[in-house]
Amino acid sequence: MVLLAAAALSAQIPVEFGPGSAELSREDLTQLLQRYEEAIASPAYSGGVKDAARANAERIRERLALGDFRVGDRVVLSVQGEPNLPDTVLVEPGPQISLPLFGSISLAGVLRSEIQAHLTRELGKIIRDPVVRAQGLMRLSIQGSVARPGFYVVPADMLVSDALMIAGGPGANANLDDLRIERGTTRLVQGQGMQDALLQGRTLDQLNLQAGDQIFLPQKAAGPLGAFLRYLAVAAVPVILGVWLAH
Repeated sequence: MVLLAAAALSAQIPVEFGPGSAELSREDLTQLLQRYEEAIASPAYSGGVKDAARANAERIRERLALGDFRVGDRVVLSVQGEPNLPDTVLVEPGPQISLPLFGSISLAGVLRSEIQAHLTRELGKIIRDPVVRAQGLMRLSIQGSVARPGFYVVPADMLVSDALMIAGGPGANANLDDLRIERGTTRLVQGQGMQDALLQGRTLDQLNLQAGDQIFLPQKAAGPLGAFLRYLAVAAVPVILGVWLAH
């Protein structure tokens, strides 16, 4: 079983799913939402746990209503007997994708776990019994103490730990204890919740990530000696520059 738990201060909210839930289905998300709502109403959890549950519940409601696809995401696509179709399609405003000869197909309200069935159904309106293989990719920012910080387009069923390796892996001074996932100025997952995600092998989809979210790995705080040496290095720059200019 796959154990999912909300980030908590003094307790956790356990929710179990069967195997094969690397990308959560609509049923999975509905069950997870119900579990969070039960926790919010229960006196058994602290205020901090309930706050985390409310935030997670809101993200799930958004996924169920709007779907997962955002502009800049991509869909890996293969349609049997249609060799002229591109193997990767960019998600455009709508959201939608545009296919040569087939035109635009809306992805509004579609979850990543539903993309293959959705495209099979839509293409079936044009061609008979299409055999479709499709997978959604999301665009993430991976920043901080990694070898190659930047934007990456990755499968939604990828583990958080594997996403870090795509960016070259943690740097020598990386502070894995403070690894976090951010959406704008909001921290989606951090602290114990982030450590649980790594230990339990959570996927990006299970953590409700979407295009534009950021995985951030800070550096370890320098000790007194390290901070003093950095101060000396910074302070020496204008002195060295002045000597160089004088010559």
